[in-house]
Amino acid sequence: MTDTATTAPFLTAWFEILDGDEPDRILDLISDDFSLSILFSTGDGNATDFAGGRDALVGYLAQRETGTRTHHLLSATTLGQDELFLGEVRRGGVPEASFVAAGRVNDEGRLRSLLIGRSSQIRFT
Repeated sequence: MTDTATTAPFLTAWFEILDGDEPDRILDLISDDFSLSILFSTGDGNATDFAGGRDALVGYLAQRETGTRTHHLLSATTLGQDELFLGEVRRGGVPEASFVAAGRVNDEGRLRSLLIGRSSQIRFT
């Protein structure tokens, strides 16, 4: 993650954990009624949608190239329980894709909903 200040503290911490040595720790941050959709485009006309609840997140984590890609904040904001995070994915420090994440944090401080879209076809930097 970058050192840029943020107003989306939950998602900022989420991506820092995801990029760290124990990415499975994010499973401790989700609510019992958690749902997600991660649309992962590789730019070749193919995309994978990891959608569902906890099991879908476990499946997403299992297929990741741990330690290869890192998430870097470009901008973020929070409105009530909703956080929006615009970022860049880098592979070995080289920009690979842009992504946007939207999350809703419940009253207990756990992530209830997560929507992420990733594309290598557009850059915000």
